[in-house]
Amino acid sequence: MSENSAADTDARGVPAASAAGRWLIVAAVLGSGVAFIDGTVVNVALPAIARDLDTGLRGQQWVLDGYLLTLSALLLIGGVAGDRYGRRLVFAGGLAVFAVATVACGLAPTVELLVAARIVQGIAAAAVVPGSLALINAEIRPSDRGAAVGLWAGMSGATTALGPFIGGWLVDAASWRWTFLLSVPLALGALWIAIRHVPESRGAPSNARLDVAGALAMTVGLAGVIYALIEGPSTGWSGETVAAGIVGVVSLAGFVVIESRVPAPLLPLGLFRSSQFTGANLTTLLVYAALGGALFLLALQLQQSLGYSAFEAGAAMFPSTFIMLFGSPVVGKLAQRTGPRLPMTVGPLIAAGGFALMSRVEPGSGYVDSVLPGVLLFGLGMTVTVAPLTSAALAAVDDALAGTASGVNNAVARLAGLLAVAVLPAVAGIDAGPGDPLGDGFRTAMYICAACCAVGGLVAACTIRSSTEVRPQVRAGVDTACQDAATRAG
Repeated sequence: MSENSAADTDARGVPAASAAGRWLIVAAVLGSGVAFIDGTVVNVALPAIARDLDTGLRGQQWVLDGYLLTLSALLLIGGVAGDRYGRRLVFAGGLAVFAVATVACGLAPTVELLVAARIVQGIAAAAVVPGSLALINAEIRPSDRGAAVGLWAGMSGATTALGPFIGGWLVDAASWRWTFLLSVPLALGALWIAIRHVPESRGAPSNARLDVAGALAMTVGLAGVIYALIEGPSTGWSGETVAAGIVGVVSLAGFVVIESRVPAPLLPLGLFRSSQFTGANLTTLLVYAALGGALFLLALQLQQSLGYSAFEAGAAMFPSTFIMLFGSPVVGKLAQRTGPRLPMTVGPLIAAGGFALMSRVEPGSGYVDSVLPGVLLFGLGMTVTVAPLTSAALAAVDDALAGTASGVNNAVARLAGLLAVAVLPAVAGIDAGPGDPLGDGFRTAMYICAACCAVGGLVAACTIRSSTEVRPQVRAGVDTACQDAATRAG
């Protein structure tokens, strides 16, 4: 490329160091930050929520899954809507709704109203999360884009790491309600900046209709299945519960049919013709299911069975986050030499060992001898796994479909956590009341998580090509604390 053409390319974007560039990056960081904080602080607040609102494990599951349900189902259409109708418009609209829903969460007098507000939060976050990164990719000039996304990823990782600390401190010092209300000024600040300082942008014009039918089918399908999986074991398999499960399964089947027929599907089924793409996403599903389920139950086990405070529970898991934050760049460089197959095979097996060690966390056990070894080992395993995971998925498709493939992989990771929180307690035999110990079911759950990770490693060994080029990526809102901040500038 000539110097003139390079200059012309850069001229089409905003310099990151300019006032406009800084405002845009701040808006993106704040916008994604509120979604990330709400994704990390809630775990440590669940026992306090259960005590205050007089709910058991079932209510705690819904507080998490209400948010993950709509976020997982609508994440893909949120990104498409921003490209179609205006990235700033969708981003700002999502922030406004998120702020209102977050206030409702903080003021909720019952667990039912809290779950309803969390569902609305998830809808809003599905617009904010992809929009935050899309604004940077659309507006910052190409030569500065890599550094800008790196800054975004680093700040997002810091937010993810600090979430349990901040949330735990607020729960102990004030109330669980402040874990939600804390996000409101951040959301409003991001909204003000977006309106005042962020230009509007859109993707390439398209005559294809937005796949609303597919999004609705996925949402109804997931809602029905998750409702049945949570309510059935807790309250019994009534006609209502069975009907919800049937509606969910039929809707998900309808989603597959819709995606095979619409001109611009949210989920191009042709992507799964690639065994590597399918294998990478299956590995993602298994590993992130283990991660989501284990972190959900570990936070409850530490507080309800071992008597930890909310802050102590958040601090107990920090070593794994520390390893992910600072180990990922090293692992990313190593994966570039070896290819993704080796780390994607070994990493889940290491994480499986960590989850197996966590089975020893029980009443009377000490932190150093029982909690810390498992936390360190699963943190190391996740660090080794995550860096090449998205690259393996993206390398399996044409460059023109890289954005779609990344979105699918992102949604799969979210879906994995959603399913794990719904299914794992019932399979492990956990049915604790408000503040009650989890019992022997916690040990069983950790063994299940270990098995999921181990199978994920075997899937990667069988489906991922060693010759695949590893290019560090960032998946908005999923694992920014677990990745090298360097990204492709394009």
